[in-house]
Amino acid sequence: MSFGEPIALRGHAELDEVAPATAVEARAAAEAQFIERLRAGEAAAFNRLVEDRSGEVYALLYRLTEDQEEARDLTQETFLRAFQAIAHFRGEADLRTWLYRIAINQARNRWRWWRRRRREQTVSLDDSDNHMAQPLGLRLCDTSQADPEQTTLARERETRLRMALRSLGTSYREAVILRDIEGLSYEEIAATLEISVGTVKSRIARGRMELRRKLESSL
Repeated sequence: MSFGEPIALRGHAELDEVAPATAVEARAAAEAQFIERLRAGEAAAFNRLVEDRSGEVYALLYRLTEDQEEARDLTQETFLRAFQAIAHFRGEADLRTWLYRIAINQARNRWRWWRRRRREQTVSLDDSDNHMAQPLGLRLCDTSQADPEQTTLARERETRLRMALRSLGTSYREAVILRDIEGLSYEEIAATLEISVGTVKSRIARGRMELRRKLESSL
């Protein structure tokens, strides 16, 4: 009889292992089916993609561009590009990573356009209509504390962080935002930016170091 209990326990453990595996397989199958619907051009599937993912795509673009209207415009452009390219989506990355890659490329293209325009028009940095100089429209910390003093301090820290983040080079800012704000893994960031994992880690380390330096100098 002493041999019965270990066998029973082992049986339960095996069941516990099977259940999560089955759930993962079911999710993978559902994802694959959804992707096939997207590839087939099914409007309902694409509408669901927009509903499910537009919020996080907009949030990413908001952080990268520092402008609400610009982020909304680029979000629409991202999903338009996604609709045009979905038939060629091979599933080498998940849908979120694929959408983030499109979104970042759209942001880069828009930034290059703005740089060309500024060279041509010589826009003053003091021009109040220059929305590229607006502060980052992102709440990076919780300012909902009941204590007004704590709220003020949190907002001051948030402002310094926004300014420091905004002053980073584009490649470092993208990597830091994707890792420390969006929470992507190194592998997901590598797929999104189409660079190696080693380069991702290097950019994040350099970006964080620059952030700390800028934050310390602003005190």
